[in-house]
Amino acid sequence: MDASRRADSPPELRPDTASTSYGHSWDSASLTPFKLTQGRAPVAPTDLVIDQALATRAHVGLGARLTVQSTQSPRTYTITGIAAPGAGGRLNQQTSLFFSTAEAARLAARPGQVAAIGVTPEIGTNQAQLAAALRKALAGSSAQVSMGEARGPVEFLDAAGARVKLVSLGGAIGGTALLVALLVVVGTFALSIQQRHRELALLRAIAATPRQMRRLISREALIVGAVAGVLGSLAGLPLGAWLHGRFVEMGAVPATHERAVSVFPMAAAVAATLLAAWGASRISARRISRIRPAEAMAEASVERHPARGRIIVGLVVLTAGAVLVAVLSALRTEASSTPVTFLSVVILSVAVALLGPVVVRAAAVLLSGPLGVSGPGGRLATANLRGNAARMAAAATPLALLIGMTCTVLFVQPTLGDAARAQTRDGIRADWVLAAQGPGVPDEAARRVRALPGVAAATEIVHSTVRVGLDKYAAQGVTPGGLARTWNPDVTSGSIERFSTDNATEARSAAVSQLAADQLGLHPGSRLRLTLGDGTPATLTVAAVYARGLGFGDITLPHDLLARHMDNPLASAVLISLDQSGPSVTHSELASRVREFPGISVLTRSSADGIQADKQQSNAEVNYLAMGLVLAFTAIAVVNTLAMSVSERVREFAMLRLAGATRRQVLRMLRAEALAVLLIAAVLGSGISLAVLTAFSIGMTGSAAPTVVPLGYATVVGVAALLALGATAVPGRIALKPRPVEVATARQ
Repeated sequence: MDASRRADSPPELRPDTASTSYGHSWDSASLTPFKLTQGRAPVAPTDLVIDQALATRAHVGLGARLTVQSTQSPRTYTITGIAAPGAGGRLNQQTSLFFSTAEAARLAARPGQVAAIGVTPEIGTNQAQLAAALRKALAGSSAQVSMGEARGPVEFLDAAGARVKLVSLGGAIGGTALLVALLVVVGTFALSIQQRHRELALLRAIAATPRQMRRLISREALIVGAVAGVLGSLAGLPLGAWLHGRFVEMGAVPATHERAVSVFPMAAAVAATLLAAWGASRISARRISRIRPAEAMAEASVERHPARGRIIVGLVVLTAGAVLVAVLSALRTEASSTPVTFLSVVILSVAVALLGPVVVRAAAVLLSGPLGVSGPGGRLATANLRGNAARMAAAATPLALLIGMTCTVLFVQPTLGDAARAQTRDGIRADWVLAAQGPGVPDEAARRVRALPGVAAATEIVHSTVRVGLDKYAAQGVTPGGLARTWNPDVTSGSIERFSTDNATEARSAAVSQLAADQLGLHPGSRLRLTLGDGTPATLTVAAVYARGLGFGDITLPHDLLARHMDNPLASAVLISLDQSGPSVTHSELASRVREFPGISVLTRSSADGIQADKQQSNAEVNYLAMGLVLAFTAIAVVNTLAMSVSERVREFAMLRLAGATRRQVLRMLRAEALAVLLIAAVLGSGISLAVLTAFSIGMTGSAAPTVVPLGYATVVGVAALLALGATAVPGRIALKPRPVEVATARQ
């Protein structure tokens, strides 16, 4: 049995070759694949054993001195040994450093505690029986017994958290993608059935039953869905590998979280595709299978007005979308509002699809004037908008969905990020900010700055999450001394001075955001019972309630209390306020105080705000990447629908040519139709996105003014225009290639 102590935070090495590293006690080396290949084990506090990969990258060997930034102040060690994995062993996700037992305990700063206990069974021991015996022996304690692959999350806690995050993200994106796919596929099938209306009507006329019609269309859909599902699943394997690599590069997923390949997601994808295809076919075939045979041929030649039932269902769905938007405006947490945001876009797009023919006819009336001025092509386009509203609506629906969904994805994060940055910017009173590029700012750096003449206060800030009951809240820990000089969270009740005074003594108090206060029923003087990051319970008295929760988190605790129960107790930033009546303190003086601490910069408030913006942009890129797959699928659907819509009109184009229209006039008509469809889709998609974003902004920021980047919006509409014009022009030119006489006299 071997007790292992570990430095809790990845140390930062002084050389430029530094990478994510984990520190271990040499006593725990027997639990790893590492064996000494050179030198000796660490004994003295300044002894260090490094792995062979680090020694090669850093060009260091035995006797070299290496400065390590850990969860304590930087310290210089002497390399006494180099270790490498044994035969067949490999360790790709980390750089390993081994300290003496006493030094590892000092760095861990958890007296009397160990991170894990490794148990090596004797040869021939039944592992399951041994695990059961260990659980029995440890009954009544908080210790957990893990064996086999379950040991991974014990070693890499961040990987376990990333797994939960990925499952949540995958569920949200997958659900949205399935709804989008169903909407788009229904539209595609409806357009396909409309194009085959004469064929299907003939089947009804020769006595095909409604059930036979539904079975025919459903089986066709299932065959197409099976082929598409298998091909899509196979294409998903390299795409999944690429996504995993991008998530690791962005920091959304740690390198320790390896990608797993299984047949079950592929089977689920095929099943979902078949379900979407079957559902789309049943919905699309409903009308053609229910009409009477005598009416089938007549209906095939003329487009009828949308059924009353379709309009009623469309209004019901529109009402449901409006209710969702109203609910969204009342949601005040990102976890609850994000899925509702994208669901609202999809539901409103479904309403647009159902009410599309009515909307297109109304738009045709409004556009008749501008289109008529453009000549014969514009007048023909107006006639097509009125006479073929269902076809035009089928083309406008995916385009509106693309614009609405893309604008929502692009502007949700800026809306939230700008509000958070504004609160942070207004709430920081500090003159200077210490920021870290590595693990964080050590306590010693903050103490040195605090001791500098002319510095009135230096507030260390750490960030974590805590649990209150079953709910998680973002929390920050701040040093209480001089807090009012560096921080203004816009207190609505209670006082920050009481928070500082209480925590300067043994009385522990907390400050909470207005959101947390409302959800938990708290007010100044209330008792707040929570669980810290490492599972330690704590009870504090609420000293203040503040309004700027987006910028500073929902719960503010004393720095020492929160840092003691975090894997990385280093401050993410230190806010420095100067004494205006004392000696002036320059940037160079502050920089000289922290020069020996690697990766620490002295920034102005505006520069610190820029760093926060970069971090938020990095977080937003993860959502952009994930939702980009849904948007790419929607873009493909736009091109496919428009191409199908144009390619079926070969005979119509031939008749126009025989009636005297030139090839150029027909192309102008197509271009006018495409621009009209684009305008309708842009208005509908923008309206959907604006309504959803406004509701999201009201709920999350309290303001009805979402952030819309003009250049981003123009780019979205511009890309949609290119797709619409390209997907219309290319099939249109192909459709005009045959001689009009041959097309007109050919059998249908």
